[in-house]
Amino acid sequence: MTDTAMQPDVTGPVFTPEDAGYAEEIAGFQTAYTHRPAFVVGARHAEDVRAAVEFAARHDLAVAVQSTGHGLSVAVAGGVLITTGRMDAITVDPRTRTARVGAGVRAGALVEAAAGYGLAPLNGSSPSVGLVGYVLGGGLGLLAREFGYAADHVRSLDLVTADGRMRTLTQGDELFGAVLGSGGNFGVVTGLELDLVPVTEIYGGQLVFDTPLVGAALEAWRTWTAIVPSELTSTIAVLTYPDIAPVPDSLRGRHVASIRIAFEGPDEEGERWAAPLRQIGPRLRDDLRTMPYAQSHTIHSDPPFPHAYAATNALLSELTPQGLSALRALTAPGGRVDAVIDIRHLGGALRHGGCTSIDHRDADYLVRVITGPGDGDRAPDGLAAVREALAPWTIGHSLAFLYGAGGAADAAQTAAGYSPHTYRRLTAAKAKYDPRNMFRANRNIAPGS
Repeated sequence: MTDTAMQPDVTGPVFTPEDAGYAEEIAGFQTAYTHRPAFVVGARHAEDVRAAVEFAARHDLAVAVQSTGHGLSVAVAGGVLITTGRMDAITVDPRTRTARVGAGVRAGALVEAAAGYGLAPLNGSSPSVGLVGYVLGGGLGLLAREFGYAADHVRSLDLVTADGRMRTLTQGDELFGAVLGSGGNFGVVTGLELDLVPVTEIYGGQLVFDTPLVGAALEAWRTWTAIVPSELTSTIAVLTYPDIAPVPDSLRGRHVASIRIAFEGPDEEGERWAAPLRQIGPRLRDDLRTMPYAQSHTIHSDPPFPHAYAATNALLSELTPQGLSALRALTAPGGRVDAVIDIRHLGGALRHGGCTSIDHRDADYLVRVITGPGDGDRAPDGLAAVREALAPWTIGHSLAFLYGAGGAADAAQTAAGYSPHTYRRLTAAKAKYDPRNMFRANRNIAPGS
């Protein structure tokens, strides 16, 4: 570690590019894009974060934050990177059904801690995702149609703003509503308090159909989602499994459709809802079952290892046969885009919001297209064609699911994640709380005039 005098005065480790440990500290789950800061602060607590932000302000440096690196899309060059993985404290209060979590807590750790009290957080599909970053992006979880976005269930949050102040924000505070749904645009969240739900078991898993049934599975799932209850959240993915050892022999190299289900209800009712999907035909995999909520990460079986990826997405007013055909034409084997297609059913409680900056709640579906990285910070070939094909039904996109392609992260792309009213409100708040745009290593909200 450097003994340079010009560095943040913190209790955690500080690294510069010449120091041993620098590469390990900046590494994250996303391997295609990496922060290259002048200083890395391994924060141990909120005071370290405050000192790091104050240092950056004094030297007019940009500030980036990384917990696990899953959502990294716009990498900082120079400036200060604050890594929060050491801030991993969790406190569960079963009486109020809440949890307080530090900035570095991973989703799986909170699932495990809450399960001991018969409770569950509104986490997403991957247990290794940083919980705070997930919530700041909205938090579209496994039981989203029943309970809504995770951000709508935040009680309070602790934030260090560009002026070096530590603030505790609650509903009704101007910044509270600005921070939730806008990523890291307004400061560094050092911890938050959020609701837990009394869920101990769910019915769920995957139904996987081989190549000849992919089209039928897409259409059957599309029509089925029109009748399911809000207690049932599902997605369908179309992908070609790599021919590598971690993949089961029965799936290696196959182009498949995978329907993933999470249902908060009795198993007999879950079986009844699953019956029409089983009629699609034979399954390569069928592991639908009642499981402890602590096993919910097995529903999607997200890759647990760091890798390189980029993605775009579209929030759709409806999912039509024409839209599905356009997607298939572009992404089927031999098509223009080598990608994983992931379509999420929205609606239900997601339509009803609190005082957050999450818009486009009238969308019925979210289509994600995940590919390998592009050249540098450019978008991979073909993603523009996907957006164009879905344009007739697109009402916006989710900034939380735009991965990589930082070169495309302009004001127009950010604005499309919000309604015009919300975006004007956010640019005004940015001018008030971060007028020099220190927090810009993101899908950036620039200060308004």
